[in-house]
Amino acid sequence: MNIRDLFVYRGTSTSRADVVLAVCAFIGFIGFWYAVAEFEIVSQRYLPLPHRVVTALHTMLTEQNFIEDIWISVARVWGAFLLSAVMAIPVGIWMSSYRIVGTLTEPIVDFIRYLPVPALVPLLIIWFGIGESSKIAVLWMGTFFQLVLLIADDAKRVPREFIEIGFTLGAKPRQITWDIVHRSMLPKIVDNLRITLGWCWTYIIIAEIVAANAGIGHAIWSARRFVKTPEVMAGILTVGIIGLLTDQVIRLAHRRMFRYL
Repeated sequence: MNIRDLFVYRGTSTSRADVVLAVCAFIGFIGFWYAVAEFEIVSQRYLPLPHRVVTALHTMLTEQNFIEDIWISVARVWGAFLLSAVMAIPVGIWMSSYRIVGTLTEPIVDFIRYLPVPALVPLLIIWFGIGESSKIAVLWMGTFFQLVLLIADDAKRVPREFIEIGFTLGAKPRQITWDIVHRSMLPKIVDNLRITLGWCWTYIIIAEIVAANAGIGHAIWSARRFVKTPEVMAGILTVGIIGLLTDQVIRLAHRRMFRYL
C-alpha cells in the first residue's frame, strides 16, 4: 500500500495499516503522557507516570478485589443497555411508521434527552431508592432517549419503495415492520447499539458515586477522597479498556454479519 493513499480524501487502507497506525497512536499517546509527567509540566501528584497507574491497577486487582467491582459495573451497564435496546428499537420503529406515535412521543423524547442526567440523580434516588434500581435508571436515562431517536431516523431512511412493494404483495403492517423495515435497517441498528453502549459506559461513574458500595465508579470516588491519583486513573483506564475491547468486538461482529455492505 502507498503511504500517500492514507492522506487522500476518503482514501482506503488495509487492515494491517489500520492496526499499525492504531498501535503507533497509542505509543505516541503514552510517550506524550510520559513526557508531560516526567518533566513536571503537570505535577505527578495530579498526573502520575503511566507505569505508576499500571502498578496501581495491578494492586487493585490483586489486593483490593477490584475485579469484583469491574464485574458489578459490567452487569449494571449491560443490564441498563439491554433494557434500553429492547424498549427503544420497537418504539423507534413505531415512531417512524405511525404518525400518531411519532407526534405524541417525539416532543417528549426530545425534551427529556436534553435534560442533564447528573441533575436527575437525586430525583431518581427519591423515586427508586439507593439500591440497584436507581443505578440502572441513571444508565437507562442516559441511553434510551438517545437511542430511540437514532432508531426512528434509521427507520425513516428505509426506501419507501420497499414498503410499497410489500403492500403490493399483500403483506400486513406487522410483516412489513419485521421482514422489510427491521431487516433493512438491521446493520444501522447494530452500529447505533455500538455507539449508545459507549454512552452508557460514560454514565457509570455518575451512577456509582452516589449511594454505592461497589463498582468502578465507587472505587474511583473512594480513591479521590484520599487523592490517590494513580488509583483514580487506573479506574478510568479500566473503563477505557473495557469500552475499547467491547467496541472492537461489536465492530468485528458487524463486519461478519453484514459482509454485503
